[in-house]
Amino acid sequence: MNAERRAPLDRHRVADTALKLLNEVGLDGLTLRAIARELDVKAPALYWHFKDKQALLDEMATEMYRRMVAAAPLDPADTWQERLLKSNRGLRATLLGYRDGAKVFSGSRFTGIEHAEQMEDTLRLFTAAGFTLARAVRTVTTTYLYTLGFVTEEQGVQPLPGERREGYEVDERARLMADFPLSAQAGAEIFTDYDRHFEEGLALVIAGVEVRYGIG
Repeated sequence: MNAERRAPLDRHRVADTALKLLNEVGLDGLTLRAIARELDVKAPALYWHFKDKQALLDEMATEMYRRMVAAAPLDPADTWQERLLKSNRGLRATLLGYRDGAKVFSGSRFTGIEHAEQMEDTLRLFTAAGFTLARAVRTVTTTYLYTLGFVTEEQGVQPLPGERREGYEVDERARLMADFPLSAQAGAEIFTDYDRHFEEGLALVIAGVEVRYGIG
């Protein structure tokens, strides 16, 4: 038994192990039994820390958030547009670092209030720029949901960088849809070049906020 496995079992160690295992087995294969086997403990030992799989997913999402924040501290000189660009790029990069990362993050509840500090800072930045609190919340939430949805679909095609699920070959799709030429050509705009498409979509959302709320 190595030193890592002899370390005391706690929530952080379980979540860290679960995130590592996630890349190997995906969300469907991530069971408490599999995590316990990886930690060389009996499955019931995990229930001292997590009552069920959703509680574990909540902790995993929280740990993902902690790592994202540590990698990209806030810049007080940001404009509201820069803050949205940076935060959503950072979120996407974090989610793409884990197989099914977007699915783990989606619908999970943070287990602490670490996120409140960044939220408070961002909302202060937005309200200082002229947003009402309600509009600031709506803007931040909309871009967050755009990113989460984008990455969910992206990982449905490319579970991890360099991987591609069977059935998403653009040329084959175009051949099968030859009677629908515009739809056939659209495949390249849907299932390739995700970096460019993400940036374009995020820019569209931000431009829409500027027009809708009249804040430049």
